[in-house]
Amino acid sequence: MCTVCGCGAGEAKVEGEASEDSHEHTHVHEDGTVHSHAHEQGQEHAHEHGEAPLGVHSHTHRHADGSEHSHAHTHVGEHAHEQGHEHHHHEHGIAADLDYGTGPARAHAPGLSQSRMVQIEQDILGKNNAYAAANRQWFDERGILALNLVSSPGSGKTALLVRTIELLKVKVAISVVEGDQQTSNDAERIRATGVTALQINTGKGCHLDGHMVGHALERLKPADESLFLIENVGNLVCPAAFDLGEQHKVAILSVTEGEDKPLKYPDMFRAADVLLLNKCDLLPYLEFDADLAEANARRVNPKLTIFRVSATNGAGLPAWLAWIEAGLQSQRARRAETVDGLRRRVAELERQLAGS
Repeated sequence: MCTVCGCGAGEAKVEGEASEDSHEHTHVHEDGTVHSHAHEQGQEHAHEHGEAPLGVHSHTHRHADGSEHSHAHTHVGEHAHEQGHEHHHHEHGIAADLDYGTGPARAHAPGLSQSRMVQIEQDILGKNNAYAAANRQWFDERGILALNLVSSPGSGKTALLVRTIELLKVKVAISVVEGDQQTSNDAERIRATGVTALQINTGKGCHLDGHMVGHALERLKPADESLFLIENVGNLVCPAAFDLGEQHKVAILSVTEGEDKPLKYPDMFRAADVLLLNKCDLLPYLEFDADLAEANARRVNPKLTIFRVSATNGAGLPAWLAWIEAGLQSQRARRAETVDGLRRRVAELERQLAGS
């Protein structure tokens, strides 16, 4: 996951630097599979660049079906780095798919063991969860309903958010956090509705985290008993793991995507409390089985609350808005309980002081 290896080319290394004498070979087999393995130029592989030594060494690797094979690499001239490596061709069938999500870390990062990946993930998520817990306490004490909207890019999050705000802003104060890698385009769309919005650009980061949202709270200062909406970075993977302190994660799946998205990206739909099946006005024009999409989502998370909605024609929005209003009432009741509890505690302390 992104907490271990980062996403995209040009990332800084997680730990350690490759030695100056190390390099990696990648080759493609005739069945389309790709293998990479590193070389360290030690005593058994030493030579002076500028000479033209001839060195031959072999590599052995294991395939998913358990079979092993070896093939030789020949280095000629200046280590043949510019010309690449010539490999012996060999044939083997595809015995099984490659699955890098079966280990304890459920992910793969070159150069890191599964145990080290788990340790790094636990350290990062542990720190994030502490920030998220502080955010959640802040929301609860003030009766604020915070929702974390998550989806793939292009699902219609921002359009749905704009329509939701337009229908609710006369009833409740609303603040919005917009997460994107670059630009403030979405924040500007939200501000055009008349509510306050703060853009968070994550750069290479592929999700918001609890620390970012904590700083957003300091800037936005949302009103007590208000609605706090977080539009996360468009990504169905990384935001699933990061608690922001919200009361609910709301996953958005558009009918222009596939019905199997919940099965392909189960972590996100398992972490969500609500699924908005969006762009339902397009159903007559698409080969999309909405019932199958809902069934797949409930296979992953039977407790999901699902609404079929359209930001374009408003279909399904009354039920979605009623759910939000019920959440606001719940948060206000929680705040009242918290205040009453504090008052009782203060009264008890005053009685103890009076009797001492």
